[in-house]
Order: sequence, then C-alpha cells, then structure tokens
Amino acid sequence: MKLTLPLIIALTLLLALSVAPTASAAASRASVCPGAFADPSPANLASLRTTTVCLLNLERRKRGLRPLRANRRLQAAADRHASDMVRREYFSHESQSGASFVDRILGAGYVSPSQAWSLGENIAYGTGRLATPAAIVWSWMSSPGHRANILKRSFTEIGLGIAIGDPNDGSDFRGATYASDFGRRG
Repeated sequence: MKLTLPLIIALTLLLALSVAPTASAAASRASVCPGAFADPSPANLASLRTTTVCLLNLERRKRGLRPLRANRRLQAAADRHASDMVRREYFSHESQSGASFVDRILGAGYVSPSQAWSLGENIAYGTGRLATPAAIVWSWMSSPGHRANILKRSFTEIGLGIAIGDPNDGSDFRGATYASDFGRRG
C-alpha cells in the first residue's frame, strides 16, 4: 500500500483518537484532582502544582505503585529550571550553563554526593489547552521515556515546577513550562 499524504493524515488522526483519553476518564481525573483542566496563570501556579502531582500519583496508583511525596528541594530545582527555560528561551534537560538535571538537583541540596540516590526529570510545555496539568500529564504518559520516570518504582519523591510562558518565546504568556524532578535517597 502506498502511503499518500491524505492517508497519512487519516492514520495519524485515527491513532490520536485511539489514544486520547475518553470524556468519562477525563471527568474522573478532574473530580479526583481538581483543576486538571485549568489554564495556568500566575495566580494559580501553587494549586496547579498540587493538581499535577495528584494526576501523576493517580497514574502510579492505577498500577499499584506508591504515591510520590513532594520534596521542597526537588521543587526548588524544578522551579528554577522551568523559570530559566522560559526566561532564556530554550527547552532542554541541560541548562544553558551546561548543568544537567543531576547537577541542578545536587546543587539544590537534595542529597550529598556521597549518599546513594536515583534521580530523573521530565520537562514539557504547552500553550492554550495544551498547557493544563491534564494535557501535560497525558503527553508525558504517551511518551515511553517520560512514562518510565513517572512509573519508576524506586522513585519516592517529586518536585514540580511550573513557569508561565513558552520556552521558545518567553513573551508568550498563554503557555506554561513544566519541570518535574524525581528522586530517591538512600
């Protein structure tokens, strides 16, 4: 079968519809984690951070995993990275200074270098409806690498940072940039 552009578009749409959450599943998440479909703004970032962690823990609980606990040092590292990406207009796990997520998390004092630890990071951004916590978590769960971090059994703690703005255009305040830092100490 020869794949033509209309056929590729139709197959892409069919795939998107087959993996998109159903309306009842979306409503269920919204009732368990209020604010799942809220548009990010400077006034609601704290509640959206809580909502996003709630949605991540919902995914973990569905698979029999323990929920992640919020950690203020992981949150500090995640907040700084999300804000830095928007301010400096880049999107990467490596900061423009060359620091990796491990460097940033260790720099935040999460663990001492001599202590045993495991770390991970997910980043995402969206504009409009794609900037809501539900959309961000759905995109992470649709990506094998991001999904693996969310569902990694050994991770016990999380820090979630959200910055208003698109990392490709820091002046676009319709969007939001997310960074989630995962960890386990000891």
